[in-house]
Amino acid sequence: MVSVPVAGDAALLVALYTVAAHRRLDRALAAAVVLEFGVLLAVLRWATGPSNLRLLILLTGMVLAALLLGVTQRSRRAYLAQLVGRAERLERERDQQAQLATAAERTRIAREMHDIVAHSLSVMITLADGAALTDRPDQARAALHHISRTGRDALADTRRVLGVLRADPAAEREPQPGLDRLDALLTAVRATGLAVDLVTTGRNVPTTAAAQTAVYRIVQEALTNTVKHADSVSHVVVRLTYRPGGLGVQISDDGGPSRPTADRGAGGHGLVGIRERVSLFGGTLHAGPGPVRGWQVTADLRLDDAEPDVETDVETDVERVAHA
Repeated sequence: MVSVPVAGDAALLVALYTVAAHRRLDRALAAAVVLEFGVLLAVLRWATGPSNLRLLILLTGMVLAALLLGVTQRSRRAYLAQLVGRAERLERERDQQAQLATAAERTRIAREMHDIVAHSLSVMITLADGAALTDRPDQARAALHHISRTGRDALADTRRVLGVLRADPAAEREPQPGLDRLDALLTAVRATGLAVDLVTTGRNVPTTAAAQTAVYRIVQEALTNTVKHADSVSHVVVRLTYRPGGLGVQISDDGGPSRPTADRGAGGHGLVGIRERVSLFGGTLHAGPGPVRGWQVTADLRLDDAEPDVETDVETDVERVAHA
């Protein structure tokens, strides 16, 4: 006779634990209150004398233990589910970031390849046309020499840009072109017979490698468009204007005003690439006919505020001219 009520009491405790472990806290508390009411009735019915209080405390403790064990198990299970969900979310975000990084890298490679190939081919075609038209062997040999050098430089740049696609992470990487390679770029353009002047104004401020690459590519693309599309052009001026927190880049020529632009749907990606580079630095871009004649590309880049480097001050309005 004793085993029946003991088994029934154990079943009630297991039921309370199950409710606390799998249901909301309010339902678990309601079940505990009901069970505690049953405990009170059982004590009043079967206990006698001074054993009433001890039995009530014992049975109440068992009810509270079953309730706390169930609540603890439910909280632990919810915490583990939260950790698993967070890990899955982080894994999805990691995959998304990897996809975004891959897309951005592909876009950068495409833009770099366009800048390299378009500029190099334009210079080489112009030099080849000039060599075919000249009657002087020395000029033809010089043009062929420049064609060879331009082709080799373009091949080296192409290998460098495509090197990021190699599986070997230890493959050597050359830095992106910066302002230190601007003179070499202008020299290559001057070899086509086009006079190019570089005018630097203002006090040089420290610029990041990304900003220097953007300036280099802007000048390169603008000069490429001039070589490819300008009519009767003989002179180009490249102006770099330093100021606190910014850098202005202007490329103007004395050719005809007719020039394809991205806004008129010319089908090219040159000005689109320039506009993307300028937007990365929160700047503005204007490409159109010059105030008097020719064509003018003006880009204004915003740079991080930095103290000027006194040792690298650029003398105001110093013009470095090297005509072909």
